[in-house]
Amino acid sequence: MTLYPLPLTALLLSPLVVGADVPAPARTRTFQFTYAAVVTGLKPGEAARIWLPVASSNADQDVSILSKELPAEGKINRQLPFDNQILYLEAKADADGKIPLKLVYKVTRREVKGDGGAKVKENAELLNRYLKADAKVPIDGKPLEMLKGKNVPTDAMGAAKVIYDAIDDALTYGKDKPGWGEGDSVWACESKTGNCSDFHSLFLSLARSRGIPAKFEIGFGLPEKRGAGDVPGYHCWAKFRPDGKGWVPVDISEANKHPDKRDYYFGNLTEDRVAFSTGRDLTLVPKQDGGPVNFFVYPYVEVDGKVWPQNKIQKTFSYRDE
Repeated sequence: MTLYPLPLTALLLSPLVVGADVPAPARTRTFQFTYAAVVTGLKPGEAARIWLPVASSNADQDVSILSKELPAEGKINRQLPFDNQILYLEAKADADGKIPLKLVYKVTRREVKGDGGAKVKENAELLNRYLKADAKVPIDGKPLEMLKGKNVPTDAMGAAKVIYDAIDDALTYGKDKPGWGEGDSVWACESKTGNCSDFHSLFLSLARSRGIPAKFEIGFGLPEKRGAGDVPGYHCWAKFRPDGKGWVPVDISEANKHPDKRDYYFGNLTEDRVAFSTGRDLTLVPKQDGGPVNFFVYPYVEVDGKVWPQNKIQKTFSYRDE
């Protein structure tokens, strides 16, 4: 039997070429991010202890510090168990009672896509930590009422999707009720509103209550349009881990603000962000005199062993695409 090669036109029309379901490659975004703050309200020469979250490289982003403008060199420490990077320094206020702080980063952020992929080895102690309650993230009580009457699958992926949809259906993004922005699951469940920290704290409560490890990540979101501009404040999201898989992201507050992207934000994150820290109820390095830090994205300052109020820390954040 004689075999004849397929003509070029047949190859081009072959289902292997035309019909192949090839996923679009993950998008990336490279930009400079400026993190600046001024500690105010101090007496001239008054000393302060200052902790700053430091964005660092991980599976989702490549980060380097381009420049630092600080009153003291300070030291970057590793915070466990969450492996956050923290810049600590001690400084005295200038003649105006201020301490200025500024870091400029170069960030390449990757779009996060898919179902978690292959399982990656994780510290067992840390994974167990992601099953436990936090001060404002209980795993019993009021938040669990949100799932009453719902058919929740036994598999983690299916259960997480029901939880995701339930929160998106029940809550409306907003900052008009006192108490928003504390990442308080009970408050979010009762008020049916809040910002990203409230949405995702509720997700942590419900996922962990089902035995699904879930973690909190916080940083800053950027406008989708490339260019340059100010960033008004932090943005956070969550990740959960099904058995036999890696971490799967959710961004419910963005889905709530953009209903057309509801399906996308279950399992995907845009590249329009930068992460600064993970976890809740944090003990900083070196240890702070105050209690655990609820979440860590803004400067944390202590003066004479007392927490300096955030309204006396002027914060400005900005980005510029490369």
